[in-house]
This record gives sequence, structure tokens and C-alpha cells, in this order.
Amino acid sequence: MVLGFMIAYSYNLTKEYKEQSIGNKDWDDEYELREEYIKQEEMTRELQKEVIKKQERIADYENSIAEEEEILFNLAEDIEKYRMFLGKVKVSGEGVEVTLSDNEYNPSDPNVNNYIVHEHHVFNLINELLISGAEAVAVNGQRLTHTSYIYCNGPVITIDGRQHPAPFTISAIGDADVLESALLITGGVRDQLVNENILFTLEQKKDISLEPIVGS
Repeated sequence: MVLGFMIAYSYNLTKEYKEQSIGNKDWDDEYELREEYIKQEEMTRELQKEVIKKQERIADYENSIAEEEEILFNLAEDIEKYRMFLGKVKVSGEGVEVTLSDNEYNPSDPNVNNYIVHEHHVFNLINELLISGAEAVAVNGQRLTHTSYIYCNGPVITIDGRQHPAPFTISAIGDADVLESALLITGGVRDQLVNENILFTLEQKKDISLEPIVGS
């Protein structure tokens, strides 16, 4: 009977030890899992920080590219405008055509210079057109540039070495309404020309094409 009690006691003691061992093992496993979870969270936070940094760098890079593209686009536009002003490219668009003609001979005024077109008439008209926003100007089809010169040579006008007889048709590309208003304003260029016996006609055009300057 004593032997049976000892065996039973030993069994119960072993059972309790096993249960305690299992309990301790479960706690160790849970602790390890918790530690691993904490490590994973820390790694995740570090990765998130790294991702945010890289995203910021990418955003800065994209902004830099966008700024460079805008600069290049504006530069290309400026270059095209300069080429247009220099007469190196064909230009088309709306605008106005103004014709200046010599007036009829007046027997009461024997001085022929008082009713023919002179270079200053053409020059003043061109200046007014440019001031009013004309993008390109031509006289009798000849494109003008910032270095063009105009002078009177008897009954003809010489522009950049080429002679043109009257009448003179000045073509200007730009906002047709603005250009017309600038020329027709009271006391403006049109009135001055008419007062000096010059025949003046103006017409708006939907489409004017000016060829580039040969050899430019």
C-alpha cells in the first residue's frame, strides 16, 4: 500500500512538473514572439522612414525636372521669337495691310515732294505698327529686321539695298483690331499722312504670310 502511494505521488508530481514545464514553455514562446513582433515593428518604422525620405527625394527630383522643362520650354519660345524677329522663319497670322500711295499731281503746287511718299512716312508707319505689337513687318513683301534701313532715293524708297517704287504696301502680322485702332486713332499716323497729301488705305487680313529673309 505504501508502494502504491509512492507511485501515485510520484505520478502526480511528475504530472504537475510536466504541466508547469509546458506552461513555462508556452510563456517562453509567447515572449519570443512578442520580442520578434517588437523587432519587426521597429524594422517597419525604419523602412517607412526610409521610404518617406526616398519619396521626398523623388518629389524634389521631379520638381527639379519640371522646373528645367519649363525653363527649356520658355527658352525654346524665346529662341523662336528671336528667329521670327530676325526674319529667319516664315510667319503667318492675322494682321493688317496698309498701302501708301503718291497723291495726284497738283498744278497749284509745283513741288512734287509735297505729294509723294517719303521714307519718313513709311518709317513712322512701321514704328507705330511695331509699338502696337506687330510681330513681323514687310514692305512690298520684303521682310524687315531690327537692322533694316530705309531711305529715299528719288521716286523710289530703298530698303536694305533693294529699291521699291510707290505704292508701298506695308504688311504687319499681329492683333488686327489693335493694329488698326493704333493707326486710325485721331491725330495719329493716318491723320498725319493724310495731312501731308499721302493716300492711305488700310485693310484687315485674316491670313498674312511672310517668307523668311533669303540668306538670313
